[in-house]
Amino acid sequence: MRRRQRSVRVTVSVALLSLASAVVVVALPTQSPLWLSLSSVLAIALSWGALRIMWTEVLQSRRENAADRAAAAGAYRSLFSQRAAEHAEFTTAMTERLAEAHISRRELEGLVTHAETRARISEGKLLEETKRLVGLQERVEELEAALAVRHAEEADALATWEAEGGDAVEKLAEWDQHATRDAGEVKVLKRA
Repeated sequence: MRRRQRSVRVTVSVALLSLASAVVVVALPTQSPLWLSLSSVLAIALSWGALRIMWTEVLQSRRENAADRAAAAGAYRSLFSQRAAEHAEFTTAMTERLAEAHISRRELEGLVTHAETRARISEGKLLEETKRLVGLQERVEELEAALAVRHAEEADALATWEAEGGDAVEKLAEWDQHATRDAGEVKVLKRA
């Protein structure tokens, strides 16, 4: 709490009560009814004056305290409205962030789902291509085996042919020359 400085009114009231007490104390030893009566009346008048001054001081203090409370209430009201506005702004910002995060999460989930779908499709294509490659490799192996068999058969046929005699080779060479000559004659005839 705030400490108030003692006002002049309080000092005057204390001074008046002190004066009233001093007058009565001074009049008592005289034992004179006149002085005692005068001091009593003066003490009562000074006491009422001090009471009136103090009453004014109390009323002024109450008015000042009420004004302070009203100012504090106004400051609290403005602070409350400011805090309420800040809270509403914060709530709006957080709601927007949450909505953006939710949308981003949904978009990312969609991208992940799309990527998973593409991965499954790619995996299926890879399996098909692998099966096709295995089939082609088997076909190549079959063809290589067939070629090896054919080469072996041709080697056997050539060996058999050479075994029958060298005369066949000479006949083949003659036949080739004869075929070449006949082909040349056909070309000459076609030109003519």
